[in-house]
Amino acid sequence: MAERVFLELGFNDTTMQIVASRAGASKETLYRHFGSKEGLFSEVVRARAERVYGKVEREIGQHNDPREVLKELGFNLLSKLINEDPVCLFRIVISEAQRTPELGRIFFEQGPSHLLNDLSNYLEYATRQGMLQCDEPMVAARIFLGAVVANRHIIKLVAPDYEQLTEEIIRHHVEEAVRVFLAAYGPHAVVRESRPAALEHNHV
Repeated sequence: MAERVFLELGFNDTTMQIVASRAGASKETLYRHFGSKEGLFSEVVRARAERVYGKVEREIGQHNDPREVLKELGFNLLSKLINEDPVCLFRIVISEAQRTPELGRIFFEQGPSHLLNDLSNYLEYATRQGMLQCDEPMVAARIFLGAVVANRHIIKLVAPDYEQLTEEIIRHHVEEAVRVFLAAYGPHAVVRESRPAALEHNHV
């Protein structure tokens, strides 16, 4: 119920009283459980992130062949992110982040950050097993997720009627992203030059 209110009204116009009335509960009960509107929003984001990223993270955790893991991860992630509710939630966070920076941090930590860390850990594992060559797993994870999500998701956020994404289009897009990724990081990829020493201590 709280998620639906946030999606309908946005963060700024949602009040604990409105959520309580919709849920048939008291405002005091909500404050007792969540502490604040920010706390309630954090729980909404956590629950949404579990629906969006949960299956993706479980796929990573199976430690299967990288090509299959990345294909399923990419397809499941992009398919879920372009659905209307996740897109609306992104828009809320973006519109409110300047006035309430805490929302952006909550959103990132509850969702994308978990996925990024899980994928980085998987790429590190696959490298140890000789299935990939990812000397910098976090960098590689960012590159892969960017290739899968960035362009399609941006279009959905700002111009939702610009293109219609079918399952076939999504799968083709993801398969191409996996192909390019494996060309750079697969077991037979050309060895890349080492990073300049000056960059070694920078956070990427």
